[in-house]
Amino acid sequence: MYQPIMKRIEIMKIIESDVRLAARMAAEAGEFLFGIQRTKNLNGTELGDLGDAQANAFIIRMLRHERPDDAILSEEEIDSHDRLHHHRVWIIDPLDGTREYSEGRDDWAVHIALSIDGSATVGAVALPAQGLVLTSDKPPKLKRLNSPLRMVVSRTRPAAEAIAVARALGAELVPMGSAGAKAMAVVKGEADIYLHTGGQYQWDNCAPVAVAQAAGLSCTRVDGSPLVYNQPDTLLPDLLICRQELVGDVMSALTAHAAD
Repeated sequence: MYQPIMKRIEIMKIIESDVRLAARMAAEAGEFLFGIQRTKNLNGTELGDLGDAQANAFIIRMLRHERPDDAILSEEEIDSHDRLHHHRVWIIDPLDGTREYSEGRDDWAVHIALSIDGSATVGAVALPAQGLVLTSDKPPKLKRLNSPLRMVVSRTRPAAEAIAVARALGAELVPMGSAGAKAMAVVKGEADIYLHTGGQYQWDNCAPVAVAQAAGLSCTRVDGSPLVYNQPDTLLPDLLICRQELVGDVMSALTAHAAD
Protein backbone atom coordinates (compact mmCIF):
# COMPACT_ATOMS: atom_id res chain seq x y z
CA MET A 1 0.00 0.00 0.00
CA TYR A 2 2.80 2.43 0.97
CA GLN A 3 4.81 2.05 -2.25
CA PRO A 4 1.89 2.73 -4.67
CA ILE A 5 0.93 5.84 -2.68
CA MET A 6 4.51 7.14 -2.73
CA LYS A 7 4.74 6.40 -6.45
CA ARG A 8 1.57 8.43 -7.12
CA ILE A 9 2.91 11.33 -5.06
CA GLU A 10 6.18 11.21 -6.99
CA ILE A 11 4.31 11.25 -10.33
CA MET A 12 2.16 14.18 -9.19
CA LYS A 13 5.25 16.17 -8.22
CA ILE A 14 6.82 15.50 -11.62
CA ILE A 15 3.64 16.61 -13.42
CA GLU A 16 3.47 19.78 -11.30
CA SER A 17 7.04 20.52 -12.37
CA ASP A 18 6.09 19.82 -16.00
CA VAL A 19 3.18 22.29 -15.80
CA ARG A 20 5.44 25.00 -14.39
CA LEU A 21 7.92 24.37 -17.18
CA ALA A 22 5.21 24.44 -19.86
CA ALA A 23 3.83 27.72 -18.51
CA ARG A 24 7.27 29.30 -18.39
CA MET A 25 8.13 28.21 -21.94
CA ALA A 26 4.79 29.45 -23.28
CA ALA A 27 5.10 32.82 -21.56
CA GLU A 28 8.73 33.35 -22.57
CA ALA A 29 8.08 32.27 -26.15
CA GLY A 30 5.21 34.76 -26.28
CA GLU A 31 7.48 37.58 -25.13
CA PHE A 32 10.09 36.44 -27.65
CA LEU A 33 7.48 36.64 -30.42
CA PHE A 34 6.49 40.13 -29.31
CA GLY A 35 10.15 41.12 -29.59
CA ILE A 36 10.24 39.91 -33.17
CA GLN A 37 7.14 41.98 -33.99
CA ARG A 38 8.69 45.10 -32.46
CA THR A 39 12.21 44.86 -33.83
CA LYS A 40 11.91 43.26 -37.26
CA ASN A 41 10.80 45.46 -40.13
CA LEU A 42 8.66 42.70 -41.58
CA ASN A 43 5.01 41.95 -42.17
CA GLY A 44 2.77 39.34 -43.74
CA THR A 45 4.15 35.86 -44.35
CA GLU A 46 7.75 36.95 -43.77
CA LEU A 47 6.96 38.00 -40.20
CA GLY A 48 4.90 34.86 -39.57
CA ASP A 49 7.57 32.54 -40.96
CA LEU A 50 10.30 34.19 -38.91
CA GLY A 51 8.21 34.05 -35.75
CA ASP A 52 7.40 30.37 -36.29
CA ALA A 53 11.03 29.40 -36.89
CA GLN A 54 12.62 31.42 -34.12
CA ALA A 55 10.01 30.65 -31.47
CA ASN A 56 10.38 26.98 -32.30
CA ALA A 57 14.16 27.11 -31.91
CA PHE A 58 13.73 28.97 -28.60
CA ILE A 59 11.32 26.34 -27.19
CA ILE A 60 13.21 23.30 -28.51
CA ARG A 61 16.46 24.56 -27.03
CA MET A 62 14.83 25.00 -23.62
CA LEU A 63 13.08 21.61 -23.76
CA ARG A 64 16.20 19.71 -24.69
CA HIS A 65 17.98 21.30 -21.76
CA GLU A 66 15.18 20.80 -19.22
CA ARG A 67 13.76 17.43 -20.37
CA PRO A 68 16.51 15.70 -22.38
CA ASP A 69 14.97 12.23 -22.05
CA ASP A 70 11.55 13.18 -23.43
CA ALA A 71 10.53 13.09 -27.09
CA ILE A 72 9.29 16.13 -29.00
CA LEU A 73 6.68 16.59 -31.72
CA SER A 74 6.60 20.13 -33.09
CA GLU A 75 4.93 21.66 -36.10
CA GLU A 76 8.25 23.22 -37.09
CA GLU A 77 10.49 20.14 -36.61
CA ILE A 78 11.01 17.15 -38.88
CA ASP A 79 8.96 14.35 -37.32
CA SER A 80 10.72 11.23 -36.08
CA HIS A 81 8.77 8.08 -35.31
CA ASP A 82 11.24 7.43 -32.52
CA ARG A 83 8.74 9.42 -30.43
CA LEU A 84 6.34 6.45 -30.68
CA HIS A 85 8.62 4.54 -28.31
CA HIS A 86 8.36 7.24 -25.63
CA HIS A 87 5.71 7.51 -22.93
CA ARG A 88 6.34 11.25 -22.54
CA VAL A 89 6.15 13.41 -25.67
CA TRP A 90 6.08 17.20 -25.72
CA ILE A 91 3.73 18.44 -28.45
CA ILE A 92 4.47 21.99 -29.52
CA ASP A 93 2.99 24.67 -31.72
CA PRO A 94 5.37 27.60 -31.31
CA LEU A 95 3.02 30.03 -33.07
CA ASP A 96 -0.58 29.01 -33.58
CA GLY A 97 -2.38 31.60 -35.68
CA THR A 98 0.51 32.76 -37.83
CA ARG A 99 -1.77 34.92 -39.96
CA GLU A 100 -3.24 36.65 -36.93
CA TYR A 101 0.24 37.24 -35.50
CA SER A 102 1.46 38.76 -38.75
CA GLU A 103 -1.64 41.00 -38.91
CA GLY A 104 -1.12 42.31 -35.37
CA ARG A 105 -4.34 40.75 -34.01
CA ASP A 106 -4.70 39.33 -30.49
CA ASP A 107 -6.06 35.85 -31.40
CA TRP A 108 -2.77 33.99 -31.77
CA ALA A 109 -1.22 31.60 -29.28
CA VAL A 110 1.72 29.50 -28.14
CA HIS A 111 0.93 25.84 -27.37
CA ILE A 112 3.08 23.74 -25.03
CA ALA A 113 1.72 20.29 -24.16
CA LEU A 114 2.98 17.07 -22.69
CA SER A 115 1.32 13.87 -23.81
CA ILE A 116 1.78 10.90 -21.50
CA ASP A 117 0.79 7.54 -22.97
CA GLY A 118 -1.28 9.30 -25.63
CA SER A 119 -3.23 11.54 -23.26
CA ALA A 120 -3.09 15.34 -23.23
CA THR A 121 -1.82 15.44 -19.65
CA VAL A 122 -0.11 18.81 -19.29
CA GLY A 123 -0.88 21.96 -21.22
CA ALA A 124 -0.09 25.65 -21.30
CA VAL A 125 -1.64 28.01 -23.83
CA ALA A 126 -0.21 31.52 -23.95
CA LEU A 127 -2.30 34.30 -25.47
CA PRO A 128 0.47 36.88 -25.41
CA ALA A 129 -1.47 39.73 -27.01
CA GLN A 130 -4.13 39.24 -24.32
CA GLY A 131 -1.59 39.01 -21.49
CA LEU A 132 -2.70 35.50 -20.51
CA VAL A 133 -1.21 32.05 -19.96
CA LEU A 134 -3.79 29.37 -19.18
CA THR A 135 -2.57 26.07 -17.74
CA SER A 136 -3.93 22.62 -16.98
CA ASP A 137 -3.19 22.89 -13.26
CA LYS A 138 -5.14 26.09 -12.60
CA PRO A 139 -7.78 26.57 -15.30
CA PRO A 140 -10.43 29.28 -14.80
CA LYS A 141 -13.67 28.30 -13.12
CA LEU A 142 -16.38 27.79 -15.72
CA LYS A 143 -18.96 30.56 -15.99
CA ARG A 144 -22.65 30.40 -16.81
CA LEU A 145 -23.66 29.53 -20.34
CA ASN A 146 -24.05 32.47 -22.66
CA SER A 147 -27.55 33.42 -23.76
CA PRO A 148 -27.84 32.97 -26.64
CA LEU A 149 -25.15 30.31 -26.92
CA ARG A 150 -21.93 31.33 -28.65
CA MET A 151 -19.82 29.12 -30.94
CA VAL A 152 -16.28 30.00 -32.04
CA VAL A 153 -15.44 29.21 -35.65
CA SER A 154 -12.61 29.88 -38.06
CA ARG A 155 -12.54 33.48 -39.22
CA THR A 156 -11.51 32.39 -42.73
CA ARG A 157 -13.08 28.96 -43.30
CA PRO A 158 -15.92 28.10 -40.87
CA ALA A 159 -16.93 24.45 -41.21
CA ALA A 160 -20.35 23.64 -42.65
CA GLU A 161 -21.00 21.32 -39.70
CA ALA A 162 -20.33 24.12 -37.22
CA ILE A 163 -22.65 26.49 -39.04
CA ALA A 164 -25.39 23.83 -39.11
CA VAL A 165 -25.02 23.08 -35.39
CA ALA A 166 -25.04 26.76 -34.52
CA ARG A 167 -28.24 27.21 -36.52
CA ALA A 168 -29.89 24.23 -34.80
CA LEU A 169 -28.93 25.46 -31.32
CA GLY A 170 -29.63 29.12 -32.02
CA ALA A 171 -26.01 29.95 -31.28
CA GLU A 172 -24.16 33.04 -32.38
CA LEU A 173 -21.07 32.46 -34.53
CA VAL A 174 -17.88 34.08 -33.21
CA PRO A 175 -15.13 34.15 -35.88
CA MET A 176 -11.64 33.81 -34.44
CA GLY A 177 -8.12 32.88 -35.53
CA SER A 178 -5.90 30.45 -33.62
CA ALA A 179 -7.26 27.10 -32.46
CA GLY A 180 -5.77 27.86 -29.07
CA ALA A 181 -7.55 31.21 -28.91
CA LYS A 182 -10.85 29.54 -29.86
CA ALA A 183 -10.51 26.77 -27.28
CA MET A 184 -9.50 29.24 -24.56
CA ALA A 185 -12.53 31.40 -25.43
CA VAL A 186 -14.65 28.45 -24.30
CA VAL A 187 -12.51 27.95 -21.20
CA LYS A 188 -12.87 31.65 -20.32
CA GLY A 189 -16.63 31.61 -20.88
CA GLU A 190 -16.56 33.94 -23.88
CA ALA A 191 -18.03 31.08 -25.93
CA ASP A 192 -19.72 27.76 -25.17
CA ILE A 193 -18.81 25.53 -28.12
CA TYR A 194 -15.80 25.00 -30.35
CA LEU A 195 -16.56 22.57 -33.18
CA HIS A 196 -13.96 22.03 -35.88
CA THR A 197 -14.00 19.67 -38.86
CA GLY A 198 -11.68 21.43 -41.29
CA GLY A 199 -8.45 19.59 -40.53
CA GLN A 200 -5.95 20.02 -37.70
CA TYR A 201 -2.78 18.34 -36.45
CA GLN A 202 -1.85 17.08 -33.02
CA TRP A 203 0.07 20.26 -32.19
CA ASP A 204 -2.96 22.40 -33.03
CA ASN A 205 -5.06 21.07 -30.17
CA CYS A 206 -3.06 19.03 -27.63
CA ALA A 207 -2.25 21.94 -25.30
CA PRO A 208 -5.72 23.54 -25.64
CA VAL A 209 -7.35 20.16 -24.92
CA ALA A 210 -5.20 19.62 -21.81
CA VAL A 211 -6.33 22.99 -20.43
CA ALA A 212 -9.96 22.62 -21.52
CA GLN A 213 -10.47 19.16 -20.07
CA ALA A 214 -8.82 20.26 -16.80
CA ALA A 215 -11.43 23.03 -16.68
CA GLY A 216 -14.18 20.40 -16.88
CA LEU A 217 -15.11 20.78 -20.54
CA SER A 218 -15.90 17.86 -22.82
CA CYS A 219 -13.07 17.31 -25.33
CA THR A 220 -13.58 14.64 -28.01
CA ARG A 221 -13.57 13.95 -31.70
CA VAL A 222 -16.83 15.00 -33.38
CA ASP A 223 -18.04 11.38 -33.29
CA GLY A 224 -17.56 11.31 -29.52
CA SER A 225 -14.40 9.19 -29.60
CA PRO A 226 -11.38 10.23 -27.49
CA LEU A 227 -8.57 12.46 -28.71
CA VAL A 228 -5.41 10.35 -28.71
CA TYR A 229 -1.96 11.86 -29.14
CA ASN A 230 1.51 10.68 -30.14
CA GLN A 231 0.05 8.69 -33.01
CA PRO A 232 2.06 7.84 -36.18
CA ASP A 233 -0.13 10.12 -38.30
CA THR A 234 0.12 13.66 -36.97
CA LEU A 235 -3.24 14.56 -38.56
CA LEU A 236 -6.07 14.97 -36.05
CA PRO A 237 -8.71 16.52 -38.26
CA ASP A 238 -11.67 17.29 -36.02
CA LEU A 239 -12.61 18.04 -32.46
CA LEU A 240 -15.40 19.22 -30.22
CA ILE A 241 -14.71 21.26 -27.10
CA CYS A 242 -17.84 22.31 -25.26
CA ARG A 243 -19.70 22.41 -21.99
CA GLN A 244 -20.71 18.98 -20.72
CA GLU A 245 -24.39 19.93 -20.64
CA LEU A 246 -24.34 20.77 -24.36
CA VAL A 247 -22.75 17.56 -25.66
CA GLY A 248 -26.05 15.75 -26.29
CA ASP A 249 -27.58 18.69 -28.15
CA VAL A 250 -24.47 19.19 -30.28
CA MET A 251 -24.29 15.50 -31.17
CA SER A 252 -27.99 15.43 -32.09
CA ALA A 253 -27.53 18.45 -34.34
CA LEU A 254 -24.51 16.84 -35.98
CA THR A 255 -26.48 13.65 -36.61
CA ALA A 256 -29.37 15.63 -38.13
CA HIS A 257 -26.98 17.57 -40.35
CA ALA A 258 -25.31 14.36 -41.58
CA ALA A 259 -28.72 12.91 -42.46
CA ASP A 260 -29.71 15.90 -44.62
